[in-house]
Amino acid sequence: MSTDYYARLEQGRRITPSPSVVEAIGRALQLDDAGRAHLRDLIGPAAGPDRRRARGVQRVRPGLYQLLDSLDGEPVLVLGRRTDVLAANRMAKALFTDFERMPPAQRQYARWMFLDEGARALFVDWPEQAQAAVESLRLAVGADPDDRATAELVAELRERSREFDQWWVRHRVHQRTHGSKRLRHPLVGELTVEYETLTPPGDPDTTLFVYTAAAGSPSRQALDLLASWTAAGPGTGPSGPDRPEAASER
Repeated sequence: MSTDYYARLEQGRRITPSPSVVEAIGRALQLDDAGRAHLRDLIGPAAGPDRRRARGVQRVRPGLYQLLDSLDGEPVLVLGRRTDVLAANRMAKALFTDFERMPPAQRQYARWMFLDEGARALFVDWPEQAQAAVESLRLAVGADPDDRATAELVAELRERSREFDQWWVRHRVHQRTHGSKRLRHPLVGELTVEYETLTPPGDPDTTLFVYTAAAGSPSRQALDLLASWTAAGPGTGPSGPDRPEAASER
């Protein structure tokens, strides 16, 4: 069974196999947990691009901003739907990029990964990280195929990035729960950070990515050096509970 099955489902064709058939398909395709969840999303009643709609604004709770600031020594990103970057503490801005300098509609991790030359230069293992971003975005499409902003982002990336288009048509999905990133930082040199993801209860569309390095390691020393060089930078917390500039407007 080929990825044509995924393609037919993503085109909104009505395919309604029984649960036992779904499990058999999952085994035949050798899907992991993320792949099986994606398959169930595509078969579910929400599938179908004809009903694409705008989603409500995502906002980060003030308490989450406080949490980010309390983790000041560790880079932390908060991602929302379609890899929207909803918030980043000062260490995340120093390690990756200052997403708040981008127009709000362009603050997506996947968009930055493929369309920013700084991202390509930063990641030693850029192809691996970029493919993971594609697969995470496809997982998001399966969970909410009617979302207009996600469809627009995918269309833009397929048009502007040859690599994205090639990896997109493979129909692979990936749920990032933990892993590592190898970086070549312009200030502190090469380092490797490990990440763990946290999803706040009651807010499944929001994910915290916390990046760390082992105590005493060269990577930890590089993070500490980066922290000292950016100690005078601004914090993460909003000036008020609304903080509209940090919200995902689509």
